[in-house]
Amino acid sequence: MSFDPLGAHRDVPLEERLNLFALVIYVPDPLGQFLDGLRRELVPHDNPHAHVSVLPPRPLRVEWPLASSQVRTLTEAWNSFDIELTNIGIFPVTDVVYIELGAGAAELRRMHAAMNRSALDFVEPFSYHPHLTLAQEIAHPDVAAVRDLADGRWRCYEGPRRFRAERAVLVQNTVTNRWIDLAEYSLGAVAVR
Repeated sequence: MSFDPLGAHRDVPLEERLNLFALVIYVPDPLGQFLDGLRRELVPHDNPHAHVSVLPPRPLRVEWPLASSQVRTLTEAWNSFDIELTNIGIFPVTDVVYIELGAGAAELRRMHAAMNRSALDFVEPFSYHPHLTLAQEIAHPDVAAVRDLADGRWRCYEGPRRFRAERAVLVQNTVTNRWIDLAEYSLGAVAVR
């Protein structure tokens, strides 16, 4: 996923927006900055913003403000929690290279189950598996090399591998495959916007 900063949605004409939304938790710096650099190294054309998806991309059957209201209601009652990034893996069917989650994975599964209802309901093509994507849409013969490079860089990283999930962001895709931030919510508090 390539991202534009919060507020950029005002600059994207409605005709350039797709009916494709996700709910994500961004990884703060310095870990987020390291992961963004790693992803750009693995997939040079990407403009990443390191995140963990609570709700993977999905179309909505309602206008996004209604879905946003549902997210707000649920996040206001959700306590913040820690997320730990552990080992590099590959999803076998899609060849996506990712970082597995330790702490926080069970909480993300609960959050996903609570959010994937009503205005946000979607039958996903794969079972929800909390993770952080590093590289996708790689030619199959290159997957092992990309995974090995990611693993080597991750092993050398000496910074934090854990962060606090305190905010979630509703994002929307565009015809240029850029994800724009629509609304941000504080976990356990009134929505930020």
